[in-house]
Amino acid sequence: MKPARPRSARSRSLAVGMRASGALAMALTLASCSLFGGGGGTGSGAASSGAAAGQPDPSIVAAAPAELRDYYSQQLDWKPCEGSFQCATVKVPLDYSKPDGDRIELAAIKLATHGNKKGTLLVNPGGPGGSGYDFVRDAANTNISEKVRSAYDIVGFDPRGVKRSAPVTCLTDKERDEFRAKTYALDTDAGLDAALADNKAIAAKCVEKTGPVLAHIDTVSAAKDLDILRGVVNDAKLNYLGYSYGTLLGSTYASLFPDNVGRLVLDGAMDPSRSNEELTRDQAAAFDKALHAYVAKCLQSSGCPLTGSTEDGVQQITNAIAAAEANPLPARDGRKVSGSTFVSGLIIPLYNNDNWPILTRALAQALAGDGTGMLQLADFGADREPNGTYSSNSSFAFNAINCLDYPMVSDTAAMRAEDQKLRQVSPTFGYYFAYGGSNCKDWPYKNVRTPAPVEYKGSAPIVVVGTTGDPATPLQWASALRKQLGNASLLTWKGEGHTAYGRSNSCIGNAVDNYLVDGKAPADNTVC
Repeated sequence: MKPARPRSARSRSLAVGMRASGALAMALTLASCSLFGGGGGTGSGAASSGAAAGQPDPSIVAAAPAELRDYYSQQLDWKPCEGSFQCATVKVPLDYSKPDGDRIELAAIKLATHGNKKGTLLVNPGGPGGSGYDFVRDAANTNISEKVRSAYDIVGFDPRGVKRSAPVTCLTDKERDEFRAKTYALDTDAGLDAALADNKAIAAKCVEKTGPVLAHIDTVSAAKDLDILRGVVNDAKLNYLGYSYGTLLGSTYASLFPDNVGRLVLDGAMDPSRSNEELTRDQAAAFDKALHAYVAKCLQSSGCPLTGSTEDGVQQITNAIAAAEANPLPARDGRKVSGSTFVSGLIIPLYNNDNWPILTRALAQALAGDGTGMLQLADFGADREPNGTYSSNSSFAFNAINCLDYPMVSDTAAMRAEDQKLRQVSPTFGYYFAYGGSNCKDWPYKNVRTPAPVEYKGSAPIVVVGTTGDPATPLQWASALRKQLGNASLLTWKGEGHTAYGRSNSCIGNAVDNYLVDGKAPADNTVC
């Protein structure tokens, strides 16, 4: 099966855990970890002082829509968890058009500051489908600076539909293994028909196992949840740090709640105006560029299994993918590595150039006939543990959210035409990014969002961050988002990999820290 695309993701060191997000015609997940934050607005970003610690702030509750005040007035019961953290659940409406109807609960985790608290920094790790709970638990101490952690409580949450928060549930672990092992020749009628039939069957299982929430996990609903989260942590303005898909969530929030925007950092920005097909084409080209950068570096390093020029090395990888497509490589655990699994493993380390040496070792194995390393990378992206269990539902959440967020081109002729365009912009990856519309063709719920430029009328400046060599969220998306927001500045890192804050340099780190803590937005078009 072909990966429709890895939409967006935040990657960390593989030694810690790396996530990216994506779909293999609803089968593959390339992990996703992104992080978002902001706060302060035109003021200091401080928490409201109108309530005792832990008590709902009357002024925040009074400012909420009347029909939602019960949600804004809930008192969170933070309890010790995960060692030095605190955990709580937050009630939100299942359907915002029926706030008196059913409720769902969002899982939240807090790393409390030991400094002079300015407020709360809410975090989203991207995806869609990434767990903010996991990000704060596993990476807040290393990805968010001491300066920021001394100023804010850091709160992560699993958005609706994700992991601990009314999760999208579709297949058993065994069924996930079986589905990921399937291959489909999507450029043939028989292959596409087979994939569509399997996707339809999986969609039915998602409906059966997930329930009504499946129709309400769109980004607009998640942004409304974000404002309830802001309210229940007693912040008058939203302080938010978000990576990747988290930037779409953040910009959506800014358009819905402009007066509640504090200090928002949108890192690895997505362009809200671009269609699913435009995003996919941009990503295919960006991953092709990242592959060339990796190969050029590999050829200068010892142990590189590639030879000749950069183009020669890329072609050797392309040939290896084609060979695995025709004759899947064996792995030591008895499973096979098809062309699509090979591509899944290849893409994961491109999210973070610190992981390129790991890719080099896996490629050397694969070119010697052993697919074990590439399979381990693909498993890592899919959140599959060595014992065969899956640690998240990110692949299913990713697909379910995107089917609600984007109208998909899913008729056969259009998908075939898109396939050809993708092969032109990325000879290595194009085919594997094609046929994304097949994921949503028989999805039970139609899209509720149409891509359009975001409108932001607030007075608080927003910081947008882009990376020149970002394969998942190309730099032109950050530039486009900055222009759409208007009251924003663009901060650019000249580097490789996905996102910048927490993995780049002191120029980026200091600019973001000074904005979040001191309210000093960097000059527009600052390049680090």
